[in-house]
Amino acid sequence: MRINLVRVVLILFVLGCSRGAYAQKYKDPKISTEERVDDLLSRMTLDEKLSQMGMIKLDQAGEGMEVGVGACESPFIGAEEVVRLSIKAKRFFRDSTRLGIPPIQIAECLHGFLSHGSTVFPQAIAQGSTWNPSLIKEMASVIALEASSAGVDQALSPLFDIIRDPRYGRVEECYGEDAYLVGEIGSAFVCGMQGDPDQTKERIADNKLMCTAKHFAAYSAPVAGINLGPTSIGERELRTSHLPAFQKAVQDANIYSVMPSYNEMDGIAAHESKFLLKQVLRDEWGFQGYVFSDYGAIDMLHSFHKTASDRKDAAMKSVIAGVDLDNTRISYLSLKERVQSGELPEAVIDTCVKRILRVKFKAGLFEKSYPDPKVTKRVIGNKEHKELAQRVAEESVILLKNEVSLLPLDRKSLKSIAVLGPNADQVQYGDYSYTKDNASGMTVLQGIKELAGKDISVKYAKGCSISGMSKDGFAEAVDAAKASDVVIFVMGETSSTLSGIGWGDESTNKTEDPNTCGEGFDVTNIDPYGVQRELLQEIYRLGKPIVLVMVHGRPWSITWEKDNIPAILEAWYPGEKGGTAIARILFGEVNPSGRLSVSVPQSVGHIPVFYNHKPSGRGFYHSPGTTDRPGRDYVFASTDPLFSFGFGLSYTTFEYSDMKVSKNNFGAADIVSVSLNVTNTGKREGKEVAQLYFRDIVSSVSVPVKQLIGFEKVLLAPGETKRITFKISPKDLALWDENMQFVTEPGLFEIMVGRSADDILLRENIEYVE
Repeated sequence: MRINLVRVVLILFVLGCSRGAYAQKYKDPKISTEERVDDLLSRMTLDEKLSQMGMIKLDQAGEGMEVGVGACESPFIGAEEVVRLSIKAKRFFRDSTRLGIPPIQIAECLHGFLSHGSTVFPQAIAQGSTWNPSLIKEMASVIALEASSAGVDQALSPLFDIIRDPRYGRVEECYGEDAYLVGEIGSAFVCGMQGDPDQTKERIADNKLMCTAKHFAAYSAPVAGINLGPTSIGERELRTSHLPAFQKAVQDANIYSVMPSYNEMDGIAAHESKFLLKQVLRDEWGFQGYVFSDYGAIDMLHSFHKTASDRKDAAMKSVIAGVDLDNTRISYLSLKERVQSGELPEAVIDTCVKRILRVKFKAGLFEKSYPDPKVTKRVIGNKEHKELAQRVAEESVILLKNEVSLLPLDRKSLKSIAVLGPNADQVQYGDYSYTKDNASGMTVLQGIKELAGKDISVKYAKGCSISGMSKDGFAEAVDAAKASDVVIFVMGETSSTLSGIGWGDESTNKTEDPNTCGEGFDVTNIDPYGVQRELLQEIYRLGKPIVLVMVHGRPWSITWEKDNIPAILEAWYPGEKGGTAIARILFGEVNPSGRLSVSVPQSVGHIPVFYNHKPSGRGFYHSPGTTDRPGRDYVFASTDPLFSFGFGLSYTTFEYSDMKVSKNNFGAADIVSVSLNVTNTGKREGKEVAQLYFRDIVSSVSVPVKQLIGFEKVLLAPGETKRITFKISPKDLALWDENMQFVTEPGLFEIMVGRSADDILLRENIEYVE
């Protein structure tokens, strides 16, 4: 009898414990997210709510933070130290706060997890130049794995900004100039990092990260190319060019967070724009995530834009507009007195907090185990990840010119190579990377030496710095060139390791050159800096065959180089395996397949140059490639780009043929198929990027002369033919009419397929009928 009584007591005790584990309903992972959010919110004090609307540094977690916090920012240190701080912070907030709400651990992951030892992939502009969304999806998945192993929950990536001005330093962080391409590449990044959208509607997997779409919106088209500058565009251009990529991130990729931009548009700063953050983002697109402020941007309403009287006023404007989390924490704490005075309804705070809590539950933060240092050590910067970085680099490099088939280099005929220039023996990763130390990656010189072998002598001379005016190194470079069969000249620029506007440890910059590109590094001239061109011209006068390799972060005006140098490679910032990738392309082990994701201007005076300009955008009497109407566009130059959007050469040749459309007349419920053959007519295996454009022949409002609506990158063996099929819906051909309605207008449309925006090979007209 006594034994039975003991059993009963034990059973009741166990049942009580199991029920007690979820006495706080929000901690039960089996109930719906919305139930958990509502239950937790109902238990929170105003102080606890406001605490969820701010962020602190990861190493600040501890005593004095018992009220909780919304997010913690990972420091830019070694991943193993990040793990230690992550465990400490998450344990504190779970165990030492009243409600045990874990923070979102934030990190920069633009082209790799920003932590010492992690894999450095090619910069974003290079990623866009791959024209390969599946490859970028794979890359983002690896970045998520590395960062999540260190406890990171959310990446402040990717950018959906559209390139409009190469003077702007953050061009390197953008994928390209076209909304469709940026939407495809950016959404692939999100799906790789967050996971499949069908899954992420319910939950983010443990080895994935929430993503942040930035910078919302039109940040990358500042007046005069100056970072943070105002954007002078109308609503129709905004909706046509700058919003579609963000819309795809929200509606197709199910992105969890959006970051407003620093800029103002038509007098309204993004962080106080009800139009952007409420009407467009929430009401029109149905965004369910949360809005994360850019660094210091709320205070800038007062200090910079002068639209708020003080920090408290700035906080009020931002929270009412729909900014949910202030990454400085301080500004939003001032909202308490506004709520208590009745000036701000607590319901506004509740709405923001619910959005933050919702993503925390969906990201599994309440159930996630703490990061494991052993796992971090195993995955960070491992061999497989470095190999992927090399593959991305190999597909991003663009062959811009190859006269007399100088490339690929013939090992059998070469005895010596001169490798010259300021970036020949210096890694350059671009901003938001953790170092520029050569020990972290492969330089072009190192890559060439590895592949050249013992039978080819490799001579090196730096020749000059990136932006300095000294010519003291010219003689050494000229002597090296004289003694060599071919010259590889590596010019370029350098970017801050973190960002340009004041934060980050510049001691990681091991080069002698000041930063010339990246956040906060805008320029007035897009010619090669310093005396780089003068050195190249000295070498040119020797009569040696020259291959120009550009390692930099923005399009350059290389008019002289295009006219005189027989072979040119655009490499952007190619990541830690960039030197190997470039060398493999130079020696023909890899056939270049990168394509320009941005047009290259002839000069700074031609800016802005982009392919999808309006019919009036290139002058009234413009004749492509000519200056036969002086005074009617430019007196001494055509308005053409130096190299067009989508351009890129190969070591083989491709032929396009037999284009067919499934319907020449179509209606609202129809899908038009466009199919064609692409044939490799050369002797090497290669990848071609077939590009589909359209033109609305007559429209009620002016529209671009052509717009990209499809592309496919295909691998073809010599002599192989593949049939490519594109699908077009009426929505793909729509415009924003004079009433700002998104409609497809009846009439004729020209469908075009080509190698680039300026190299159209096949055309067909189709007609939309209502």
